[in-house]
Amino acid sequence: MHEQYVIEDAVLEDLDRIVEIYNETIAGRMVTADLEPITVASRLSWFEEHGPDFRPLWVLKDGRRIVAWLSLQSFYGRPAYLATAEISIYISAECRGKGLGSLLLKRAIDFCPQIAVNTLLGFVFAHNTPSLSLLGKFGFEQWACLPRVANLDGIERDLVILGRRIEH
Repeated sequence: MHEQYVIEDAVLEDLDRIVEIYNETIAGRMVTADLEPITVASRLSWFEEHGPDFRPLWVLKDGRRIVAWLSLQSFYGRPAYLATAEISIYISAECRGKGLGSLLLKRAIDFCPQIAVNTLLGFVFAHNTPSLSLLGKFGFEQWACLPRVANLDGIERDLVILGRRIEH
């Protein structure tokens, strides 16, 4: 089913498409707390924080076109948390519901031991049922709920923190 897809480490030339896919999600007010489109320039330092041997940033391609991406990002920026990473998955609108999130998430879970990550966290709006379902399918559990911490166009939204331990 997924044989036509390839997952690769992102390169700088991929950043335009990564930002484009991210920006597609903003208007829906379900995936990100950004309210206006971001720029490639604003994401350069974020891009540079990633690396294949520490915090990967992967693109998923259908042929030569990037249709989704995944990042692992350091949690809280302090040394004691190095074995914990925040996971983010973004899928282009035309490819949602095709199992690509599962493909990326399975790959990330399997990869964690190679980069000494033993805890994955997901930060998901409580009304984002597809993302909550995806993470739940892979054994993530709700570890916290921050009530009404985000204001999306006058509607206060809860943020759910989901976690999963990775067994090595």
